[in-house]
Amino acid sequence: MAHAGLSEGVGGEVGQSPRRRQLLSSIEHALGTLVEIPAALLVVAEIVILFAGVVARYALHQPLIWSDELASILFLWLAMLGAAVAFRRAEHMRMTAIVASARPAMRAYLDLVATAAALAFLILIAWPAYEYAYEESYITTPALQISNIWRAAALPVGIALMALFAFMRLARSGNWRTMISAVLSVVLIIGIFWLLRGALKPLGNLNLIIFFVGVAGFCVFAGVPIAFGFGLATYGYLALTTGTPLMVLVGRMDEGMSHLILLSVPLFVFLGLLIEMTGMARAMVAFLASLLGHVRGGLHYVLVGAMYLVSGISGSKAADMAAVAPVLFPEMKARGAKPGDLVALLSATGAQTETIPPSLVLITIGSVTGVSIAALFTGGLLPGLVLAITLSALVWWRYRHEDLRHVTRASGGEIARAFAIALPAIALPFVIRYAVVEGIATATEVSTIGIVYAFVVGYLIYGLLIYRNFDWRRIMPMLVETACLSGAILLIIGCATGMAWGLTQSGFSRTLAAAMTGLPGGSATFIAVSIVAFVILGSVLEGIPAIVLFGPLLFPIARAVGVHEVHYAMIVILAMGIGLFAPPFGVGYYAACAIGRVDPAEGIRPIWGYLMALMVGLIIVAIFPWISIGFL
Repeated sequence: MAHAGLSEGVGGEVGQSPRRRQLLSSIEHALGTLVEIPAALLVVAEIVILFAGVVARYALHQPLIWSDELASILFLWLAMLGAAVAFRRAEHMRMTAIVASARPAMRAYLDLVATAAALAFLILIAWPAYEYAYEESYITTPALQISNIWRAAALPVGIALMALFAFMRLARSGNWRTMISAVLSVVLIIGIFWLLRGALKPLGNLNLIIFFVGVAGFCVFAGVPIAFGFGLATYGYLALTTGTPLMVLVGRMDEGMSHLILLSVPLFVFLGLLIEMTGMARAMVAFLASLLGHVRGGLHYVLVGAMYLVSGISGSKAADMAAVAPVLFPEMKARGAKPGDLVALLSATGAQTETIPPSLVLITIGSVTGVSIAALFTGGLLPGLVLAITLSALVWWRYRHEDLRHVTRASGGEIARAFAIALPAIALPFVIRYAVVEGIATATEVSTIGIVYAFVVGYLIYGLLIYRNFDWRRIMPMLVETACLSGAILLIIGCATGMAWGLTQSGFSRTLAAAMTGLPGGSATFIAVSIVAFVILGSVLEGIPAIVLFGPLLFPIARAVGVHEVHYAMIVILAMGIGLFAPPFGVGYYAACAIGRVDPAEGIRPIWGYLMALMVGLIIVAIFPWISIGFL
């Protein structure tokens, strides 16, 4: 993973005294501990609350009407405290491809610029966050009947903590001159934009290019953490070119990062860590390796298949990836797989499974366009399978010369023994899917069933009988890691949601729909342009907001030019999926890197091959409508 750490004492300049730096480090460590403990306890609280809701509703037939509301309140605190932990640990995702190639002195300078830019955004957004929390104080929650400020206060508190950690990181810099020049560079750039505000307003939609492509792209490639780069671009656009109250931006960030369905992200992250710690992952991988270990690229096929199977359980691609990656990545790395290739394939499999029911994107399309949700569920399985096949074909090509001379093919007895050991672990995804299909738990709650199952089975079977490696001392670090990783992912999603809202408020959606209506060439041209448009839109808009905005506008056009609505839905979803995981702007790609603990720069080269394989699959789906509608 890329870190925003600082290079110290570069160029022979005089730095701080060791005693001062030691004092600052001690203060930062103490403050970090004070944040980590409640963040870890919040993860436990969410598990307990949601599982209690399942038991009360399904077993006791007495639903807890307040459970979802309390879970939502605590979730925002978990996201913001987790983001603060991630900032303190320097684990917010960055694109370091350019920074890493710079000279040491320049790299130290860019690292400090990244921290200063993040601090600038936090300072700029602090007052709007306070205003937003104050306004929320007038709202009373429906179930608990308490002021909503208890929830909204998480935003200014989290922002203040991250700003404090950023300030302390700058203060700990071993090189005062470099630090001051980095801070002044950020202040200068912000000042230039502020002075040009009068010239920017008349430019209209050209500002979309300036801020959402220019500013955001510059921040990303300069090594500014992705979330803060998106945040600066959106803040600049709204503050300098519109009259929109900036408090609205905070509200959109809140909406994006605290949607209850996203609560499955930290819970599945913890589930992944739990099954790895208990030995369940070890057992599953051992069985899969006994089946496919002698096949070139064997575990890569397992990754593609596993994502296809678990997709749709949580409604979140990040949660799906968090459920699979911790299980497979360690063994795949041990077998020589490159981290960059693994995270690239993980991203690609996330894109290929967008149509697998019960997908929230499919449900949203049905809700806003009037298309039968049952028809969408039926039509989504085969297009996802087509893309899985194209990915598998590329895996075969890349690993066709893999040296397996050191690998011995497992005998039937060895496979049977591995299967017997792995059976309790293999049952986990089926338990989870059964709970969703039978209505025992919601897509959010089902992760807690998985955690309870993994805890009981992992402790009793694998921890006491088979591997005997259950270590209670690892639970607390795992909870902190869960909060940290989740905070980094959710802050990216929150800032991306704010950026998406700014984009849509410009009237861009109506302009695009009007342009596509007048295209020559009938349905073929309309589909081709839709693919290009939604790949681009998918890189800056989450699937659900994009569908809500563009679905009512474009689906009637599709009907008018003779494209079946279900067929068009599959094309749109898959195109957005490709965009969502395509660097440099694809938020899903950075989520995959965060989950896989891989520097985004390592996956840049291999992911383009996988994206091309996905594009080939998408073109096949677009050319042959039967793939989408043949079983309706």
